[in-house]
Amino acid sequence: MSSSRIVIIGGGPGGYEAALAAAQLGATVTVVDSEGIGGSAVLTDCVPSKTLVATSEVLTLAAESAELGVRFAGRPAAADVVGVDLATVNSRVKRLAQAQSEDITARLLAEGVDVVRGAARLDGPSRVVVQTGSRAGEGLDADVVLVATGATPRTLPGDPPDGERVLTWTQVYDLDRLPERLVVVGSGVTGAEFASAYTALGCEVVLVSSRDHVLPGEDPDAASVLEEVFTRRGMRLLGRSRAERVQRDADGVTVRLTDGREVSGSHCLLAVGSLPNTGGLGLPEAGVTLDEHGYVRVDRVSRTSARGVYAAGDCTGVLMLASVAAMQGRIAMYHALGDAVSPLDLRTVASTVFTEPEIATVGWTQADVDAGRIEARVVKLALSGNARAKMQGSTDGFVKLLSRPGTGIVVGGVVVAPRASELIFPVSLAVEHALTVDQLAHTFTVYPSLSGSVAEAARMARTRG
Repeated sequence: MSSSRIVIIGGGPGGYEAALAAAQLGATVTVVDSEGIGGSAVLTDCVPSKTLVATSEVLTLAAESAELGVRFAGRPAAADVVGVDLATVNSRVKRLAQAQSEDITARLLAEGVDVVRGAARLDGPSRVVVQTGSRAGEGLDADVVLVATGATPRTLPGDPPDGERVLTWTQVYDLDRLPERLVVVGSGVTGAEFASAYTALGCEVVLVSSRDHVLPGEDPDAASVLEEVFTRRGMRLLGRSRAERVQRDADGVTVRLTDGREVSGSHCLLAVGSLPNTGGLGLPEAGVTLDEHGYVRVDRVSRTSARGVYAAGDCTGVLMLASVAAMQGRIAMYHALGDAVSPLDLRTVASTVFTEPEIATVGWTQADVDAGRIEARVVKLALSGNARAKMQGSTDGFVKLLSRPGTGIVVGGVVVAPRASELIFPVSLAVEHALTVDQLAHTFTVYPSLSGSVAEAARMARTRG
């Protein structure tokens, strides 16, 4: 067991998961956090946004339940029959986020982790100084330091986010009324999720995308399905439309595009990426190298260029997912404390876009195949043939599997479906453990079930002698 002194700057998934791992290995652990344990993932990002999505899913089910025979007051669901109280929704969102933060804090304390409220900076590679809070000015000597300070939403020129009309995704939970017309700038994961959710909640949504299609980083077939669903549900999509600045006026906002066009709305949500929280931490002075965008450079075991200093999470820019941050943090502690460790492998990371339907991916992609980076057989099975999907009235989507020719080893997959975040798990297992399409095909699934489409896709892809 270790008696090393670990100081962690930042209490998000990268920080608190690292703290738990280090404590279990016998280290003396201190977490210095300024925003609240759980970080943005718990307090302003993942937990709140997916709680909002949970409400939007109920509204979508209600709005599209007519063909299932569901009636409200004797007639099909409509906007004037089923609605949402946004103040109540957001109150629940913030309450659940705070409760999750408190649960994580209690777990840390139960494991013997010292939790310090305040900001911190490095005073060299082996000392951390607390700058604010009840222990301001206190210096903490460390054998190992982990930097897990996260990132901040990027904004546009013009009027800054005010939490009233011009919003970042951290500010939407203070709204007590549904926006009349929400202009969402940015069609990546965050923009698509909020656009999907607010459309379901009954808001008129305009999604401004600088690219040809929404979700430019995702599987193109998946993005096409989502665009079709968005359009069918009344969302306005503006492709190839780069936002230049946002301006607040008397009763709304105006988003100016680089081609001179203007898009007006009652509110604007900026989802244009993030900036790393690495300034003012004393990182360069401690020998920690940052890249040209300010992200901390790390290797696959989370080491920085400074001996004894590790980094995890969004401040590294590796892959901005809570699961990746947590894994980076754990790997850092395993490596620093001499435990068995496997370097981070991004090819085994499963990720989900929590739109309706959800999009989940793992492993190598269609783009990799098309670019010749890997040779793989691709099969795609539409969800429209799945009996359970028909029963539920949710047939938008598909299962796509990528497997190696000859061996049939599964190297990637995409699921577009309700609860794709759950359905991707068997594909993730296959990718992680090099299972073959034969093994997936011969595994029992429940009938009827959405997961049955994973096995059916595997049967389509089976190697034939």
